[in-house]
Amino acid sequence: MIDSKILDSSVQDFIDENLKSDLNQLILKGSPFEEIDIKDLAVQIKSKRKAEKKLPSWFKSDNIIYPPGLNLEQSSSEKTAQYKASLVSGKLLIDITGGFGVDSYFFSQKTDKVIHCELNQNLSDVAKHNFQILSAKENIEFKVLDGLEYLKTITEKADWIYLDPGRRSAEGKKVFLLEQTQPNILEHIDFLLTKSKKIMLKTSPLLDLALTISQLRNVEQLHIVSIKNEVKELIFIINKNSTTSALIKTINISKKKTEKFSGFLEEEKNASPEYGLPLSYLYIPNASILKAGFFKKVAQDFNVKKLSVHTHLYTSEDPVVFPGRIFKIKEVFAARKKELKKRGISQANIAVRNFPGKAEQLKKKFGIKDGGEDFLFFTQNLHQQKIVIWARKHKMEESFLK
Repeated sequence: MIDSKILDSSVQDFIDENLKSDLNQLILKGSPFEEIDIKDLAVQIKSKRKAEKKLPSWFKSDNIIYPPGLNLEQSSSEKTAQYKASLVSGKLLIDITGGFGVDSYFFSQKTDKVIHCELNQNLSDVAKHNFQILSAKENIEFKVLDGLEYLKTITEKADWIYLDPGRRSAEGKKVFLLEQTQPNILEHIDFLLTKSKKIMLKTSPLLDLALTISQLRNVEQLHIVSIKNEVKELIFIINKNSTTSALIKTINISKKKTEKFSGFLEEEKNASPEYGLPLSYLYIPNASILKAGFFKKVAQDFNVKKLSVHTHLYTSEDPVVFPGRIFKIKEVFAARKKELKKRGISQANIAVRNFPGKAEQLKKKFGIKDGGEDFLFFTQNLHQQKIVIWARKHKMEESFLK
């Protein structure tokens, strides 16, 4: 049950007043409230801090109760949950790993009914309370039980089953392989497909794509979702009737635009991009495209030249709208200290692509301070020559919405 004392106005004011406080010092001072432990207050403060960027709708609402950090860590962000919700429809979706409920909340806006299954009574109660605060639709049913066990009791076939398996071992260590997660979907995939038309599986972004598609079988689509150029989630859509290769969709969501690019692994294998020396513009694909491994396909589809087989940088004479970062090249020169000194470059942002050494090592070696508007790309060209591309960011006016 929820401790209603945490919702007292004076307690909520204390939490808000200490969002920027040093938690260690705060804990040492002890709780100003007789019936609430300082550690419980610290959990609320720490989790609410994380929610400011991750879950702005929760953060902006009064009287939200937050779970411990681990539960919030695995929860989807608001943006990724909204994206997943855009993929579903139908009468019934069953979330068998409900947790803090962020995904269920947004799924409820797209389906007639959502069943939120969660073993932890307190976490289920917290999700239910928060949904009331957020004025969620009244089409969410809460079940305090194991989601897999619940599926064994129903006869109605769902339109969707959603699961986000726990990625912690019994010892509390992070795990990444599908067979290490709880529940292990590889053990239950056949059963799940008897209970639903489609399965949506959220996994760690570290998984090997080809291996996972092979393990899961029947993968209809894979969505690689990035927020501000950082891969956050892999979303596998599994359909028992899928007999074709998995369509891989890459999505990069930022404040101003959403970049989308799709393809099949076979297309990447068969792509024949052009290779060339650096021209006037330089391109870096976004993180989702790089995760997908569409190194050749992106060059071919956007008619840009790849710098070399193992250098995932691209170039063109005229600017093109591209799903990633775009730079205007100032100059290209040999990767030698005297060449940088000759040009008076003492400060720049350093990036390393297919070049020996790390950025920090190169800063020290070449005497470069970090920052400023200039970018130095240490890389190799198609002749395997070590070069530096000196460039600045280039802004395209139109959004990329392919």
